Amino acid sequence: MVNSTKSGLLFIYHADLLGYNLGAEHPLNPRRLELTVKLAERLGILDDIPIIRPREVSFEELNTAHSADYLNAVKRFSLVTDDYEPREAARYGFGGGDNPIFPNMYSASALYTGASLQGAEAIIGGCERVVSLSGGQHHAHWSQAAGFCVFNDPVVAIKRLRQAFKKVAYVDVDVHHGDGVQEAFYDDPTVLTLSIHESGHHLFPGTGWVADMGEGAGKGFAVNLPVAPYTDDESWHYVFEEAALPILQAFQPEVICLQMGADAHYADPLAHICLTIQGWLKPIEAVVALGVPVLALGGGGYNLDNVPRMWALATAVVLNKPLPTELPSDWEIGAKNRAMLDPEPVEIPGPLISIAKTTANATVKEVKSRHFPIHGLSSDSKVNGA
Repeated sequence: MVNSTKSGLLFIYHADLLGYNLGAEHPLNPRRLELTVKLAERLGILDDIPIIRPREVSFEELNTAHSADYLNAVKRFSLVTDDYEPREAARYGFGGGDNPIFPNMYSASALYTGASLQGAEAIIGGCERVVSLSGGQHHAHWSQAAGFCVFNDPVVAIKRLRQAFKKVAYVDVDVHHGDGVQEAFYDDPTVLTLSIHESGHHLFPGTGWVADMGEGAGKGFAVNLPVAPYTDDESWHYVFEEAALPILQAFQPEVICLQMGADAHYADPLAHICLTIQGWLKPIEAVVALGVPVLALGGGGYNLDNVPRMWALATAVVLNKPLPTELPSDWEIGAKNRAMLDPEPVEIPGPLISIAKTTANATVKEVKSRHFPIHGLSSDSKVNGA
């Protein structure tokens, strides 16, 4: 590991981040992060890239995204993981399957949040692109844990970025709506929150409708792009390219916080979207191609065969490295398919594809109707250069 952020590119990681462990049976397996880093190293993606060890975020820094009462509660639960009042825990979103209390919960959560904050500070210090895959915990609220997330590191990072940049865009390609980030900036016209996700009619957290546009001065700066179950690459790209990219370009962000949840893949067990690896990667490539500084975070993703490949490829895109085509010969995870990309799309019954296309068309039409006038776009506006 090196302790320099002078390079224009940076990767943030240490094995201590694996301490964010919600239990052996929990779908959020920290091994996905460990495998990703090992794969990226084996493929040469991290060659000549400074890798820095994260620090724990301070209480005061966390207080920019969470109430002091909530932070103190997380501290208490971390000390008494096996003897707490269930009703009090539930008040703060803990207990049950999604957010169990686990040992060293406060410190482990403060560390991944610190990693994302360090990424923001590196961008402010002159880095062009930073990857911190332990981050992207986008569901945590002001006073509650939710959706496997204790602290909302994107909010902490964006708050810090806003101290140095006038306009920040948050782009979320996780299959779940980025609700916690949206609500933190719902009335803020200096932060564009843009989320493409499976519709809340079918998937947690049940939010993220096109009509949820922000409020007050922030109206029009919360952009939601819900799609139907069994959406494939074609429909996902259509929504992103026709509705998301024109708004993102019109906003003219000075920096982008990119949440790269890998759970829209067809083999992910917790959702119903049917993207290939290459299909999932395409919007990430489009965001990086905009040419503004990027802080790239992780997010969801629960299939250990695919997440390391997806995040390794995304890391290569963000860090301007050639995309590898094959796994190392002795790589054991996902050994049935030696290629980094999927050989072919998953087969989807025709009626389901038809529903997905109809939903995609409706989403694009509604976003154009509601959002484009606010951003000075016409209904036939295209991505620059298209």
